[in-house]
Amino acid sequence: MRGTMLPALCLIVLLCLTACSVGTGASTPTPAPVPPQTSPPPIAATATPTPTPYNGPINPLSGMPTDAETAAQRPVSVMLNNLKQALPQLGQSQADIIYEVVAEGGITRMLGVFQSVEDVGMIGSIRSARSYYIELVMGHDALFIHAGGSEDAYADLGKWEVDHFDAVRGPYLGKTPESNMMWRDDDRRRENGYEHSVVATGTSILDHLPSDLRREHEEGYDAGLSFCDDGTPVGGSPASVVTVPFSNYKTGVFTYDDDRKAYRVEEYGAAYVDGDTGEQVTVTNVIVVYTRCRYTGDSLGHMDVEVVGAGDGWFACGGQGIPIHWSKSDRESPMVYTTQDGTPLSLGRGHTYVNIVPLDAAVTME
Repeated sequence: MRGTMLPALCLIVLLCLTACSVGTGASTPTPAPVPPQTSPPPIAATATPTPTPYNGPINPLSGMPTDAETAAQRPVSVMLNNLKQALPQLGQSQADIIYEVVAEGGITRMLGVFQSVEDVGMIGSIRSARSYYIELVMGHDALFIHAGGSEDAYADLGKWEVDHFDAVRGPYLGKTPESNMMWRDDDRRRENGYEHSVVATGTSILDHLPSDLRREHEEGYDAGLSFCDDGTPVGGSPASVVTVPFSNYKTGVFTYDDDRKAYRVEEYGAAYVDGDTGEQVTVTNVIVVYTRCRYTGDSLGHMDVEVVGAGDGWFACGGQGIPIHWSKSDRESPMVYTTQDGTPLSLGRGHTYVNIVPLDAAVTME
């Protein structure tokens, strides 16, 4: 009896322990679902935009962007007085090209060539013409504004059929400001003298041009100039200071300003100032043209300067200078500039100053 009860008792105890284990044991928690980790989308590399090269109309005298109408129109050229007592000149800083040439007695005059005078203020003082300046005008197919001229110049103006506007023998001098293309400024007449007082403005020029005047170049006209963004000549010599003696009376000095990427112009030992803006004239390109200059033999000491032909010269831009060759095949052709091996010269975009000097002028670059 005892033998059969013991196994039964053990079975009962085992069942009780099993039941307790099931009822009171801690359950294993189910872990919360972990959201899948995703990588942020890659940041696309931003490409540096490539500037689109300008391919629109350019000013044929400066290489600067302009509108098509301005690019096609004939420029305006103005004879400018450069005697010491006539200074300061007015408006010359806005000329795209300034030509300086000897006149008589060692003095020089400038020819300012403006592709547009639309936004130009006062211009002057305006002086008389010489035949070689007229030949420069014709090379640009330009309108020509002057106050008087030598007898040879008057004869050539008619013979060469130049569109010119004269304040002395022509009907273009008024008595009050803006009443005509030109007038005598009261302040300059009082301070500089009667002969140094003829002035104009861009507005007065445009307002008094004849209505039947041809205002645009004829088809196929080429100004003869090439431009690039940086005209600094390759393989050049230092030309931070260019000194150009015209005569015992006049020497021009061009000093390169690296901050402005342009040459500051001086004459008579002082800054060459535009009296209309009060600022020193600066130019991108400096050109020297050597040519034959000789006296005509008249009693007034007039000069004959050969601007039709060919010869040598210098070009400075960006503080560097190289020897060049110039040519002008006839009166109606523009000046053309090349390197010594005949490659067309590339000017820097901006204003240009052309010094036309005697063959023996001791020009220096340093």
